Amino acid sequence: MSVAEQFQKLEAHVSGLIIGQAHLINRMLIALLCDGHLLVEGAPGLAKTRAIKVLSESIEGDFHRLQFTPDLLPADLTGTEIYRPADGSFEFRFGPLFHNLILADEINRAPAKVQSALLEAMEERQITVGEKSYPLSPLFMVMATQNPIEQEGTYPLPEAQLDRFLLHVQVGYPSVEDERRILRLNRDEAKAGERDAFKPPEQLSQASVMAGRQEILGLHLSDELEQYIVNIVVATRNPQNVDATLAGQVLYGASPRACMGIDRASRAHAWLAGRDYVGPEDIQAVASDVLRHRLVLSFEAEADGISPDSIIERILDGVGVP
Repeated sequence: MSVAEQFQKLEAHVSGLIIGQAHLINRMLIALLCDGHLLVEGAPGLAKTRAIKVLSESIEGDFHRLQFTPDLLPADLTGTEIYRPADGSFEFRFGPLFHNLILADEINRAPAKVQSALLEAMEERQITVGEKSYPLSPLFMVMATQNPIEQEGTYPLPEAQLDRFLLHVQVGYPSVEDERRILRLNRDEAKAGERDAFKPPEQLSQASVMAGRQEILGLHLSDELEQYIVNIVVATRNPQNVDATLAGQVLYGASPRACMGIDRASRAHAWLAGRDYVGPEDIQAVASDVLRHRLVLSFEAEADGISPDSIIERILDGVGVP
């Protein structure tokens, strides 16, 4: 079985257990293939935790859930050195960030120092305690969640830290029919036992994940589409150049990291769809999730209720497709 077929089988398994969230499942696999991290925003009860848990059960590796709270300390994530009085030595006790898949639940509930410890590990792929650095596993993915409803007592992530996330995915409510399917699935799992229901017939190996990452880099991306990606990102910095009505609505556009993000994510999107080339539809499909958290809107735009999504949509309409 090819690596692409293994990922398609994985996507089918996760989709059977996470009903009505096909977009989230696809973006989780894209983040996994791109060696990136995922910020998920949605109301409670929309299977965000369940999704990463099902994915972790389906991949060779380990999983840890971190509930972020205002009293959390950086050492609660990274680990700390323990003093041994018997011989006067220090021993490093590894923290939860040394797992492969991390769920950072309600990341905006923790203070800035804790957020910084997590985001440093995400970017540098290592943790430094004292004078020694400890590398993290090559398979390391963080899925952080935010609750858009309750903002009292939260610590919003600064724009520079948001930029470390490859994708920002917004999760909505399932359809009426999907909600009925969720009810039936919940009853079936209660009878069989949830733990057994989550286990796939066969786990995807870490070697297959690494092979998939190499395969997406080999997909054909034409020079014209490469320029298309750059044009989209540059347009976020001066949106009035593609749509005069956008003048004054964006204070800061996306960084060059957004170009790299769209390039990787569009490759993964095409590969998961079974194609060996990237098309304009792949770039347009991932653009909003890559750019959404990288735009800083003006006060006037926010006061008028204008969202980053509406600006991105108009930029995509204004930038010519090759």
